[in-house]
Amino acid sequence: MPSPSPSLRDRIDAGVLAAVLRLPSRLQRVLAGRPVLRDGQTLDTETQLLLRLQRITRDPGLSGSTIADIRRDTDRQTWLAGGRQPIGAVRDLEVPGADGPIRARLYTPRSRVAGSEPAPLLFFAHGGGMVFGDLDSHDATCRLLAERADALVLAVDYRLAPEHPFPAAVEDCWAAFSYVAGHAATYGADAGRIAVGGDSAGGTLAAVTAIRAAEEGVPLAFQLLVYPATNLVDDSESRRLFGEGFFLTSEFMELAHSSYVTGAHELADPRVSVAFTERLPDGLAPALVVTAGFDPLRDEGEAYARQLADAGVRVELRRHPGQVHGFFNVVGVGRSSRAAVAEAAAKLKAALH
Repeated sequence: MPSPSPSLRDRIDAGVLAAVLRLPSRLQRVLAGRPVLRDGQTLDTETQLLLRLQRITRDPGLSGSTIADIRRDTDRQTWLAGGRQPIGAVRDLEVPGADGPIRARLYTPRSRVAGSEPAPLLFFAHGGGMVFGDLDSHDATCRLLAERADALVLAVDYRLAPEHPFPAAVEDCWAAFSYVAGHAATYGADAGRIAVGGDSAGGTLAAVTAIRAAEEGVPLAFQLLVYPATNLVDDSESRRLFGEGFFLTSEFMELAHSSYVTGAHELADPRVSVAFTERLPDGLAPALVVTAGFDPLRDEGEAYARQLADAGVRVELRRHPGQVHGFFNVVGVGRSSRAAVAEAAAKLKAALH
């Protein structure tokens, strides 16, 4: 189902936000307040201003909200942060999940609308802690990725917890990916140039899918892992430093984890915490791991990049030191987050072309 049309208030708020983030950097600094320095990093001015506006408007974000509240507010946040990005064509469809069909959306860049040659394709899993998010929450980002990478993007709407706890999301993504990989021509895609990608929980699902693809001999060209959650067991310095005040909070992560897994023993399952994979398989696809400096998940994402490299996988690690978790969705306002997403799309394009 398409997202409801934004209200008048949402349109006004979006216009104000866009105007504020178009201001010269020096004026944004005045509005944002003194620079925030932590762990040798300086918080991006635009990001600091967004966080301050969130506090002023008493927007709870991911803290102090129920899963139902977060799901309800997702459409509004998507409109404010993502805007409406141009795209050649969008088609809603269904693909096989593990327990029946699941919704999917195919994005075709403008350069490919009239073409007949098979195109590269990114199989994309959205973030949201395994408990929220859908095709609409990441629509703007998928549009930008498709256009900038000159590739098809196929996003999937896997089942969410707590209604469908682990391993539902993992199984849905594998069932959908393996079907798409085996029927690439159906989507106008080149079977030899398929990538998997996702952000946060979607990054976890992409990493798990890539491992299984290598184990089962399903061709995969690339992994795009954006601040993936890779270790739900061990604490880290970034979790301690950034677990409050930088969008993604320790409170929300605890809520998401307890909703997704039914027992503490599952936290160390490699399909939940991919860092616990005992031996990464041969033939694992090259990867780009993107992290944010002020993200609680920063250290575990970077540790997984090192784990991939130690296993002989060709991997590039890119940290955006001034960004917070969630920047991948901020493509409709400001400059810095959009530039970071565009950079990831350019690297995806280079890998698939």
